[in-house]
Amino acid sequence: MTTTEKIWLAAYPPGTPAEIELDERTTLVTIFEESCRRYADRPAYHNLGVILTFSDLDRLSRQFAAHLQAAGLRPGDRIALMMPNVLQYPVALFGALRAGLIVVNTNPLYTARELRHQLRDSGARAIVILENFAHVLQEALAETEVSHVIVTGVGDLAPFPKRAVINFVVRRVRRMVRPYQIPGAVRFRDALARGANASFEAPPIRQDDIAFLQYTGGTTGTAKGTVLTHRNLVANLQQVAAFWKDVIQPGQDVVITALPLYHVFCLTCNCLVFTQHGGLNVLITNPRDIAGFVRELRKWRFTIMTGVNTLFNALLEHPDFRRIDFSSLKLAVAGGMALQPAVAERWRAVTGKPMVEGYGLTEASPVVACNPREATRLGSIGVPLPSTDVMFLHDGRMERLPGITGELCVRGPQVMRGYWNKPEETQEKLLPDGWLRTGDVATMDEDGYLRIVDRVDDVINVSGFNVYPNEVESVLAEHPAVLEAGCIGVPDEHSGQAVKAVVVTREGMSVSAEELREFCRQRLTRYKVPRYVEFRPSLPKTNVGKVLRRALAEPQAAGRGT
Repeated sequence: MTTTEKIWLAAYPPGTPAEIELDERTTLVTIFEESCRRYADRPAYHNLGVILTFSDLDRLSRQFAAHLQAAGLRPGDRIALMMPNVLQYPVALFGALRAGLIVVNTNPLYTARELRHQLRDSGARAIVILENFAHVLQEALAETEVSHVIVTGVGDLAPFPKRAVINFVVRRVRRMVRPYQIPGAVRFRDALARGANASFEAPPIRQDDIAFLQYTGGTTGTAKGTVLTHRNLVANLQQVAAFWKDVIQPGQDVVITALPLYHVFCLTCNCLVFTQHGGLNVLITNPRDIAGFVRELRKWRFTIMTGVNTLFNALLEHPDFRRIDFSSLKLAVAGGMALQPAVAERWRAVTGKPMVEGYGLTEASPVVACNPREATRLGSIGVPLPSTDVMFLHDGRMERLPGITGELCVRGPQVMRGYWNKPEETQEKLLPDGWLRTGDVATMDEDGYLRIVDRVDDVINVSGFNVYPNEVESVLAEHPAVLEAGCIGVPDEHSGQAVKAVVVTREGMSVSAEELREFCRQRLTRYKVPRYVEFRPSLPKTNVGKVLRRALAEPQAAGRGT
């Protein structure tokens, strides 16, 4: 094993510690309860014109925790949360944690098959679900251990009559709630009412207790439950706070929360970080409605925003985006997928503010590295956070040398305990001495900045040469007619694999496949130039907007290409 010193420490913002110190008594629950005391009258969450203060959140989550106890749920039981960004999510989340339960975040867009797998694999005994998706749960419940179902409507935490209006529009006007029958299901408001009349006895909670089973997306196989303890999450909160101490203003920040709270990036960087520091999370329930999203942004003097490359790109395309007041914005944080330099440059040109790219993965709670605000480098994911170490698995050896390219391996207090009931998969992912294999090919600059080259599984081999889709996609994104692009390898009888680009053009603009190939020839080595170009109206994406490269291989009748 070859090592060098942690050269990235010199790039830290002034005053940033190299290591964090963890108080063993601190848990997510103690952090939450302290925030509720300290910021009682401050707004904590906003959605659809309704605000919950920290005092409201304290009271409602306590009532929900009391209901869970009265229903017979005990510390260590698993509870699934299947909701988009609505006010009920933080109430249920912190209520479940206060009751000592393990939260199983669940994608509302799951099919019945996917939902059944997650409920069965986690052994969940309870679920809180938005009624829009209850028909899927009805189909999935068989052969699961779920015995407590709590159903909620979008407007359930709004005051009357606004509550009735919102739910009427969702149910009757937009017809977004399909019929379902789940015997014994309890309404969310009834659960809160029962909890208000029940006693709550706070259970002892330790740092080593499991807080979340955070399931991976399943894009590379069956989804696995990542075991994240209170210690993992508390450490990552402390790491982020130490790195962003010149950015976070306790009790003052207004944070735009458009990515789903059930996704680990938004769970930590929005929900948990800014609940800890008294910020207001403005919840965007449907960020795919870009026009509605822009209208909401115009109402706020927001200070921080998180998102993914595709979301920022979509916002920049909307004609009203430039009319937003960006005077209070300190930074935008991009994660979840590669940030294309063209998008970051357009963002700064429009907003006058930087876009900071970071990097993480579910198995690391999730944040591993981030760019300093004042020293951001386009194309880099930044430097490792305090108490985080990195190595590169290269030719069978673990090394930490600038310039080499290998699989990024991470070690730190935020690294997961393992996969739920999957010892073999855990052993493959977690190396001796606590090193986590990320599955990402990376390299390190001379001063410690990291660059993700691509996913190990996505590398294209053309006649023995490695082609990294991220690089080709970034070049294509520079073309003025290209809105989005994804690249994959396809079989080729001469070179083994060839590069195929799937392209979405900007509205009202067109470009030929040969024009794009020529554009790439001027910027890429010949073997990296796409041999095939297909045009589609859209690209397949995950729930947070990451392009699903595996799905790009599926034929599309609507596509045209050559």
